Amino acid sequence: MDQPSYSRALERGILDRAITQSETLLSACTLCPRRCGVDRTRGERGFCGVGARAVLSSYGPHYGEEPCLVGTGGSGTLFFSGCNLGCLFCQNWEISHDMEGHEVDDGALAAVMLSVQEMGCENINLVTPTHVVPQVLRALRIAAGAGLRLPLVWNSGGYEATGTLGLLEGIVDIYMPDFKWVDARTGERLTGVADYPSRACEALQEMHRQVGDLEVNARGVAETGLLVRHLVMPGGLKRPKAWCVFWQSMCPPDVLSTSWGSTTLVARHLNSRAWTDGSPRKHTIVPWPSPEGPACGWLGELAGLTDAGHVVMGRMVTDDLCDAVKVGQRSQNRQVDVSGDLAL
Repeated sequence: MDQPSYSRALERGILDRAITQSETLLSACTLCPRRCGVDRTRGERGFCGVGARAVLSSYGPHYGEEPCLVGTGGSGTLFFSGCNLGCLFCQNWEISHDMEGHEVDDGALAAVMLSVQEMGCENINLVTPTHVVPQVLRALRIAAGAGLRLPLVWNSGGYEATGTLGLLEGIVDIYMPDFKWVDARTGERLTGVADYPSRACEALQEMHRQVGDLEVNARGVAETGLLVRHLVMPGGLKRPKAWCVFWQSMCPPDVLSTSWGSTTLVARHLNSRAWTDGSPRKHTIVPWPSPEGPACGWLGELAGLTDAGHVVMGRMVTDDLCDAVKVGQRSQNRQVDVSGDLAL
């Protein structure tokens, strides 16, 4: 890549305009479809839990992302605290729900971006950035002016407002959204929002319009384009076929997709080798399990399982129900009813 998109946007004034317009959205926050309407410029907080400044949990090279993002130097992830979805199965619960992390101003966030570049990472991978658009753009302006040159990855849950995404045109190089499910009931049950499928569909179409199909360099590292993650839910091994048909109907079939099992819910129900040749690998290029779907993709292995089939990144999913889940609220003990089959 000769020059990342945001460098050209800085030169042409596009980045400055996007900052101004996104700050307007922050003052009565409508950055995402939840449209909380709070004045975050004054420190008020809506669903995402973040006020005027971004909250950063951690940063550095990540080797567990898709191979086309990892390369040899790792993907330069910046994990933002808070989230506009609040999924009940989130594997990063401490970050997204419990808000572990520290507030950072624009200069500090820019310094982090430059530090990630100095570490030799392949890209700047913004993890869950939907609710901190102005903060990211202001930091990006500083970092780009100081020599940042890595491709910018927008790694989100897919619940985006197309108007906000429009501000990112010509700035983001690679979009990597989730497309978790196409069934509204599932979304309402697990995130409290019933319009996830329609919003995600609109968002992915807008993303693809902006950056097109995924393009990789001679080393196989992505430089621009759209890469979609699909979430396999409990009891849902057969459901990705329906998702593939849906995805095929809205976007070109050569947009790469990656399929993940949810590492805090699915593990007791889903054999991570079900679609592979039986040998456990972190990522496996596999034929898609449906002739209607994309030609290929990555299947993410469920890592960290015990012999009993429990998860999990240091945490165990129990069989008990959590009353808070029934009423769509957050809960620190995150015990979720996964006894039934969930639609995608």
